[in-house]
Amino acid sequence: MYSRKHRAIDCLQDIIDNIARIERHVGDLDRDAIDADELRHDAVERCMERLCEAAFRLGNRADVLLPGHPWGRIRGMGNRLRHGYDQIDFNVVWDVVSNEFPRLKIDAYEALERLQPESPDQEP
Repeated sequence: MYSRKHRAIDCLQDIIDNIARIERHVGDLDRDAIDADELRHDAVERCMERLCEAAFRLGNRADVLLPGHPWGRIRGMGNRLRHGYDQIDFNVVWDVVSNEFPRLKIDAYEALERLQPESPDQEP
């Protein structure tokens, strides 16, 4: 059984970590190079799946902590990656990675900073 609480701090860190992983997998390669590289392609989609799960776990807190992001679409992408994996259009994946994730990462860092406890004794 999964015992880790779904604290906002943990979810935000998962979002940041998975965007950073995607950035490392992509490097300076373009869309066609990533799509042609089976390992990188799969790694990007798996990181997206984990990020979408973190968004799901954030629930309504996502709209409060990181307003202005398409949370319904992000969560929906997770469902498509899990259940409709054979119908994923990599152009959509690439668009999200290139155009939406950079801002999401910045906003997640800022939200995480706001939630960090003032001292090590405080629990967020």
